[in-house]
Amino acid sequence: MRVDTQPLDEAAVEQPHGDGPTVSALLAARHADPAHEEHFRSPWRERLRQLYVGTDRRATRFQWAVASVDLVIIAFFILSPVLQDLRNFLWFDYAVALLLAADLVARATAATRLSRWLRRPVVWVDLVVLATLLAPLWLVNLGFLRILRLWSLSQKDLFWRSLRRRGYGEWEDVGRAALNLVTCLFVITGFVYTAFARPGSGMEGWVDALYFTVATITTTGFGDITLPGTAGKLTSIVTMIVGISLFVRLAQALFRPYKVSFRCPRCALLRHEPDAVHCKACGEQLSIPNSGDA
Repeated sequence: MRVDTQPLDEAAVEQPHGDGPTVSALLAARHADPAHEEHFRSPWRERLRQLYVGTDRRATRFQWAVASVDLVIIAFFILSPVLQDLRNFLWFDYAVALLLAADLVARATAATRLSRWLRRPVVWVDLVVLATLLAPLWLVNLGFLRILRLWSLSQKDLFWRSLRRRGYGEWEDVGRAALNLVTCLFVITGFVYTAFARPGSGMEGWVDALYFTVATITTTGFGDITLPGTAGKLTSIVTMIVGISLFVRLAQALFRPYKVSFRCPRCALLRHEPDAVHCKACGEQLSIPNSGDA
């Protein structure tokens, strides 16, 4: 009896007896062919995936709604050092954890391959953030990592796609560099506040930690607030090195000549002049769309 299946690549399917593929060969070919695997996905999972990765009007509205909730959550993370003494703070903490867990489950369900999805750095960052939310009393010293959710949000193509459609694609690199710098600023501030803020230490609150971080990253170094001991000196060194690197990256994005991102079909060079007709690396003729073209 012959099994009725979707067409597969005959070269990839073993037919040792000449009368049709074996079961093991069919399974191996299905695993190796993502398009064939997608055919067997449930319709509701495919609809969910389209909401998360689609570019039509319905998907874009859904993605903006999710991004708006993310922005509120990030604001909550930034204000957490100020709000943590409130009586109902833990309830807000767990509510945010529920929202983030629901988003992770939905994204995992929408993924074409769970193993590939789990290898993405954004997913690992979100799992760390979720862990600090689910166990705030055990992982209180890691709460400053929650602001990494801002970096996760910056990896979504939604914002940059919107810029490109409106003809502001040249600001994408600047926006990414600025968000990386802001994320680093808040992560270091949270670490300094958690590790060094003590009564009588000269660093009495979160604002003092932010002030120290900005002064160190910009190499201003007023010296009115310093971190004690060897750990403090090492923290200051790392802060200056990372901060200067991110500032240089932002300056490069601001002042270097603008180039568009368009992959050359022959040599895969990605960056080209906006009016380039041929690839400067291999000479391949390019068809770069105009700014704002969908």
